[in-house]
Amino acid sequence: MDDKVIIAKRVALELKHGDLVNLGIGLPTSVPNYLAHGVEVFFQSENGIVGLASSPGDGMENMSLTDAGGGFVGAIPGAASIDSTMSFGLIRGGHLDLTVLGGLEVDELGHLANWMIPGKMVPGMGGAMDLVTGAKRVIVAMTHTAKGKPKILKRCTLPLTSTRRVSLIVTEMAVIEPTEAGLVLRELAEGVTVEQVVAATQATLIIPGHVPVMELN
Repeated sequence: MDDKVIIAKRVALELKHGDLVNLGIGLPTSVPNYLAHGVEVFFQSENGIVGLASSPGDGMENMSLTDAGGGFVGAIPGAASIDSTMSFGLIRGGHLDLTVLGGLEVDELGHLANWMIPGKMVPGMGGAMDLVTGAKRVIVAMTHTAKGKPKILKRCTLPLTSTRRVSLIVTEMAVIEPTEAGLVLRELAEGVTVEQVVAATQATLIIPGHVPVMELN
């Protein structure tokens, strides 16, 4: 199974019926494809939509319906178009149940860096800082390494998105929970050992006596 599919499937299990959820660009946008049958989630995009649906398909694109990354989306019956003030009021006011974001780095303190790489052109910070600070739960969905180098570090080397601790890290290798005591290894992907996760992680992990296998829907 593709690494990104593993990540998206596991993250989808964290979304509950009736949740208001924001999805970051990239990998997180595939999470709705793996929701359990009967689970209805309201997806919000910071550019001003509540009630996003999946891609409308070739020929059905509407220039007025895009996600925050500019990708074409659909809308569920009853979806709402709102202005930026209302959209960020939802985010900053703590009304989002969950946000799923990609990550460049996460460290032992649970701090996320995902908005820029110094020296590289970026279009702007978007809503990442507001989302990490304002959502009730923050899940980081990312590959465990990049070109063989760990992305879960002792301390982030890139500019932080927020100093708030994220709620959960989901990779193709493991599920890791940042806590006050440190990063706790909660689940292992099928066929992956504790030793392999430790070798691919620069940060120190707290390893319980039993680490269950990651469930996928």
